[in-house]
Amino acid sequence: MKFSTLSIALASIAGASLMTATSAQAQLLPEPWVSIGTKDSAVSYSVGVKIFDLGAEFGSGAQGATGVDALKFFSLPFVSPYVGVGYYSGRESIAYSGGVKFYPSGNIFYGAGYHSIRGINGQVGVRF
Repeated sequence: MKFSTLSIALASIAGASLMTATSAQAQLLPEPWVSIGTKDSAVSYSVGVKIFDLGAEFGSGAQGATGVDALKFFSLPFVSPYVGVGYYSGRESIAYSGGVKFYPSGNIFYGAGYHSIRGINGQVGVRF
């Protein structure tokens, strides 16, 4: 199995985040994030927001495919795995996604995920 440089970097960030993590706290304010990823050598971008274990993400993938995803988060200590489904322009209109967000101490959080149209991605966000 061949791993890309992006995959190795995301795994390193995730591992480092777990070493300094604190327990997840009740969420009263939105948590916005940005994401960059790749699928089939094409770069993809997205922005999203999470509140009360629900989220929305607007993204752009290969060949101009754009769309929105509805996300469900599962809050656990230190991490928050998620699954999602979305609608995108282009020949593949229904998308699915999944991943995990890591909450180290402080206001910055990190994540890694996979999206059926936008590919593997890394995320960084802020908690207010």
